[in-house]
Amino acid sequence: MITEHQPQTALDTRFSSPDATATAWPEGREGLAAAELYWLSTVRRDGRPHVTPLVAVWLDGALCFCTGPAEQKARNLAHNPRCVLTTGAGVLREGLDLVVEGMAEPVRDDATLRRIAAAYVEKYGAEWTFEVRDGAVHHESHEALVYRVAPATAFGFRKGEYGQTRWRF
Repeated sequence: MITEHQPQTALDTRFSSPDATATAWPEGREGLAAAELYWLSTVRRDGRPHVTPLVAVWLDGALCFCTGPAEQKARNLAHNPRCVLTTGAGVLREGLDLVVEGMAEPVRDDATLRRIAAAYVEKYGAEWTFEVRDGAVHHESHEALVYRVAPATAFGFRKGEYGQTRWRF
């Protein structure tokens, strides 16, 4: 189990309402854990961006997701592990949009993969049951690689009383 670090928190007043305060990291972390859908941004070998929606779980201070080894995002991460995960309500005047910048680290340890697989079932239900073996997860006849992205920097964009918070880890 990895210990989660507390980040430095700062409100960017350039992009915040006059009375805004910084969003506390526990609220940002709870939003990351509770979200059902995330958008992963990676970079192709030729430098073009690639963005795709996916499901993920928050575990041990990081977002964890899986993808097939032949999928574009897996090929991109093999070449360049830097990525961004975003989530939010998709509305203008309420909610908290969240952005996590970090490095996608492959997870190959079967014990950790079992914990991640259990977190998927707990969050998304039995249809997300994976079998863990040989450093990957398997669903039906498909193998998936698992990655964890611990935040290097994260941002919270509060709407309504607008406030932009940066968390540095």
